[in-house]
Amino acid sequence: MMQTLQRALRPLSQPPLPPGWNHAEMTELIGEVERRSAAVLIGVRDEQQLRMVFTVRTDHLSSHAGQVAFPGGSADPTDADALTTALRETEEEIGLNPTLVTPLGYLDCFETISGFCITPVVARIDAEARFHPAPDEVAEVFEVPLAFFVDPSNVKRYTMNFRGHRREMVEFQYEGRRIWGATAAILMNLLQRMEQP
Repeated sequence: MMQTLQRALRPLSQPPLPPGWNHAEMTELIGEVERRSAAVLIGVRDEQQLRMVFTVRTDHLSSHAGQVAFPGGSADPTDADALTTALRETEEEIGLNPTLVTPLGYLDCFETISGFCITPVVARIDAEARFHPAPDEVAEVFEVPLAFFVDPSNVKRYTMNFRGHRREMVEFQYEGRRIWGATAAILMNLLQRMEQP
């Protein structure tokens, strides 16, 4: 499955540029406000099977408290690029040493209701890597087999209303954890790219 995953990615030499693939929908919902740059790390551990790394945000955070997310966050002015942002934020959040990360490529940019344009960076995480969550940001780090997301029976679709607009949403339920919102949308972008010949 690693080869299928790698074929689905934008190469490291061609990082995606804004706007996000969902720009039209976000413009309808939040207008033409400037999107702030952010990046997340979609970490994959390649052992007996490919497993993706997620965090659970602590309950006391001012935004997205208790939600499942990929490690990552806002770009700093000193960050050279999205890869730098993703590695720096991941090290801050879960203590992952960047030397144990091998970047593989990118997914398409994605815009959020909160006004960010996220660049997802996909990378292989060394099997020996250990996580040390920052207790003020991350309550838990867990892994989910990529095969779980590839199985269409695990995708739950629903419609929600946001400021009078109907939005088609997806989510996944894995061992009692709800994976939804931007994280689920980014996963769907990966799955769609993996299905392309």
